[in-house]
Amino acid sequence: MNALDAIAAKPERHGIGLMSGTSCDGVDAALVWIRGAGPLLRAGLVHFATLPYPPALRERLLAPDKTPRDITVLNVELGERFAEAALAALDAARAQGITVDFAASHGHTIAHYPPGAGPGASGTFQIGEAAVIAERTGLPVVSDFRQRDMAAGGQGAPLVPYADWLLFRKENESVVTLNIGGIANFTVVAPRLEEVVAFDSGPGNMAIDGAVLLLSDGARAMDVDGAAAAAGRVIEPLLAALLDHPYFEREPPKSTGREEFGPELYLRGPLAAYTGHSFEDFVATVTAAVARSIADAYRRFVAARGAAGEIIVGGGGVRNPTLMGLIARDLPGVAIRTTDDYGIPADAREAMAFAILGSETLCGNPGNVPRATGARRPVVLGSITPA
Repeated sequence: MNALDAIAAKPERHGIGLMSGTSCDGVDAALVWIRGAGPLLRAGLVHFATLPYPPALRERLLAPDKTPRDITVLNVELGERFAEAALAALDAARAQGITVDFAASHGHTIAHYPPGAGPGASGTFQIGEAAVIAERTGLPVVSDFRQRDMAAGGQGAPLVPYADWLLFRKENESVVTLNIGGIANFTVVAPRLEEVVAFDSGPGNMAIDGAVLLLSDGARAMDVDGAAAAAGRVIEPLLAALLDHPYFEREPPKSTGREEFGPELYLRGPLAAYTGHSFEDFVATVTAAVARSIADAYRRFVAARGAAGEIIVGGGGVRNPTLMGLIARDLPGVAIRTTDDYGIPADAREAMAFAILGSETLCGNPGNVPRATGARRPVVLGSITPA
């Protein structure tokens, strides 16, 4: 039995899930315990931390026109950052007497062009070199999760639904989860995996952060605690313009990213078309557009399927009380809860999901949900870089 088979054979294993989202905040690292595999898998969080990106690195990641050299250098540099985050998680594990078996890295998405998103060929590309992570940590690394789903005809996203099904499913009713990262996405967690539906609803924190960055000429990176949005008034014509995007009408399965909702593409033109308004008014309007797009997607593609009137929200958007309040206002009668209420810190949900997906890859189990991604069949995700 080789080392990877030995990991898969363990009744309980520990993995480090690594994630860098479209908001480019930093590397999230979740140390996770995992018991079993397949439908009987159970998991829990041991430790979570975020390693922030230095401003100069974040600026390079957000640069719209990267040369091949830029991408090549960033791939290795991000590998070092991911390894640094994983090493900190290893230290936390050792402090508790835990042996870590593997790391699973989503990487950082440089480009994502799913099938059906527009003319031309499809593809996806994540950086954060897995070989560097494996060399620095001494752990086998599972990476490149999206590619196999796309090879099977899927969108390559969202991939969190499989973990959501394992973590949140109920025996006799559907549960609705919402992740608000850079992009927002829903999962209708049905009792049976083959009935799970998921899709990206559209922009999340990426639009709000992008508006703050553009409007402050780079001096500010985010609307801390939603304070600016809370102080502003919505510019109704601008709100209508932001919601007039063809993606919102598209039927699931669907996924999106910076290629459609990056600030330069989605915001710069509409923001420039309106003058005489305050910084706070602009941020309030973009925040309202994010909330409205989420609420509209819930009504159109979730509630129409008869899902329960409760949403469990995770992701960094949970920390924006103005955004959360607007979503609740736009969905009267729907109970809004957070993953924290279920023992999973909102910021840790995605990194934790990739630890689960990495474990399933090592065990030879599929990790995609065809009804969520549009793939022809369930497939084992990712590539494995040995220790």
